[in-house]
This record gives sequence, structure tokens and C-alpha cells, in this order.
Amino acid sequence: QVQLVESGGGLVQAGASLRLSCAASGFTFSLYAMGWFRQAPGKEREFVGSIDRSGSNARYTDSVKGRFTISRDNAKRTVYLQMNNLKPDDTAVYYCAAKRAVDTDATVPQRYGFWGQGTQVAVRS
Repeated sequence: QVQLVESGGGLVQAGASLRLSCAASGFTFSLYAMGWFRQAPGKEREFVGSIDRSGSNARYTDSVKGRFTISRDNAKRTVYLQMNNLKPDDTAVYYCAAKRAVDTDATVPQRYGFWGQGTQVAVRS
């Protein structure tokens, strides 16, 4: 019933841009903050960014700040991750996730109840 489906990944050159999408179904999308996480080979899953329920506020990990932008369209039940000036270190599987509880730490994966299957992003130099 609950689904988060990421799309938009691919193999690109350093400096290129990609926009990831995450389509949600099976839950009340507007009641959930949304997060993006990524996991590179041999590394732990790490927080990329998150956006609040209304889309008014977003936060990012330092390594992507100024390059990545999260947005959401509650009418379309979709959250986006616009990635500009991609670097080889951005190579990872990118996951979207949904967090219902308010006043909880959005950077912690355990705070999220729903997860997508991920989409591959590979950046070559």
C-alpha cells in the first residue's frame, strides 16, 4: 500500500545536473516531512537533506549545501532533489523517506517510517 518510488538517477559527468523525483502513495503525504539520504559503496547511509510538511523549510548536509535543493509538490504527492554541479563524491544510491513525527531529528534515518527502493547516481570525473 505505502510506496515511495524514486526516479531520475543516472550516470553523468562531473559538473552536470540531475533532478531526482520521489512519488508517494498510500499515506497522507502532506502530514509527513520528507528526507533524502544516500549510501555510497562501503559507507553508511548518510543524510542529504529534508523538507518540512509545507515545503517552507529545508535543511542540508554541509557537503551539498549550495548545490542541492529539495522541493515538494503536495498536490502531486512528490518530493524532488535538484542536484547541480555534481561531484564524484556524490556517487551513491539515493533514497527518499517519510517522517510523520514532529519535533524529531530529521537527520536520523530511524526517525523515518517509510522508505523508497533508491535510485543510482554515478558521477564520473
